[in-house]
Amino acid sequence: MAVHKVTSMDVARMAGVSQSAVSRVFTPGASASPKTVAKVRKAAEALGYRPNVLARAMVSGKSGIIGLVVAYLNNQFYPEALEKLSNALQERGYHVLIFMASNSAQNIDKIVGEILDFQVDGIVAASVALSSDLSDRCRAAGVPMVLFNRGQDDPTMSSVTSDNQAGGRKVAEFLLAAGHKKISYVAGWEGASTQRDREAGFVAALHQAGATLHSREVGNFGAEDARGATRRMFASDPPDAVFVANDHMAIAVMDTLRFELGLNIPEDVSVVGYDDVAVAAWPSYDLTTVRQPANRMVAETVDILLSKIDDPQIEPKQLEIDGPLIIRGSARIPEGWQT
Repeated sequence: MAVHKVTSMDVARMAGVSQSAVSRVFTPGASASPKTVAKVRKAAEALGYRPNVLARAMVSGKSGIIGLVVAYLNNQFYPEALEKLSNALQERGYHVLIFMASNSAQNIDKIVGEILDFQVDGIVAASVALSSDLSDRCRAAGVPMVLFNRGQDDPTMSSVTSDNQAGGRKVAEFLLAAGHKKISYVAGWEGASTQRDREAGFVAALHQAGATLHSREVGNFGAEDARGATRRMFASDPPDAVFVANDHMAIAVMDTLRFELGLNIPEDVSVVGYDDVAVAAWPSYDLTTVRQPANRMVAETVDILLSKIDDPQIEPKQLEIDGPLIIRGSARIPEGWQT
């Protein structure tokens, strides 16, 4: 037996109102009297009616949907940040569709093409970079995009990041003040602006103080690669301090140093990360790290995106938000250092 799909006409008939009244009740911002709203919602609940969001989008040109594309969730920073993003958008009346992508240009082009097929009102791209062709395609479709925690050398693209260069400088100044002489760095994925800027600020501050980078390995923002980077870095002439480009890798570095190489932290080597994820504060890690101001980054991302949806002529913004160095027990603390 065929199942009858409940329509707005069925709701209107039961509620004793017009179909347009039903439409107004379920359209954000539309006007309907409290009496009409009560009757329509009571009828809709009785019939099990749900408005067709995509059908409404075809009429209004607005779907109320934001596409959120992210490259990986194994880094603990992203699940926390994406939950904040999703909640903030829902509070502003939008629904979120999450799409997973890799960092390859071909894959991202395909994913964003699929997102556009859903008639989204806007896109937030977290931890991914876009080709200029793809940026042009989104603009041509009238769909604004904001990059979250990833910058891009494109003045027409809005982005929100922490001030990664400033964060890298803070780490270098902290380690130098603690008297470290052999300071090394475990890099993230080389194609990421966050990796590039953190290292640039770190190395610049070392050079400004007359110091140089003792050694460098690449961890690609992954735990297993970070473990391999640690083994190579400490195989000969080991450093006495290591700055790791994010907390996800720093935790793997600490585990490798302690449980494979038998080193004590911070007595034998100081370790500093970047992000300040929840795990960083656990007593077993007690990780000194640069905090990404996730709440402010999310608020700015949402404000920029929704402003652009309301007024496509608004100029793009590239924001870098400063975050503090959080002092814990994984690194030697300089004498007299003010936290």
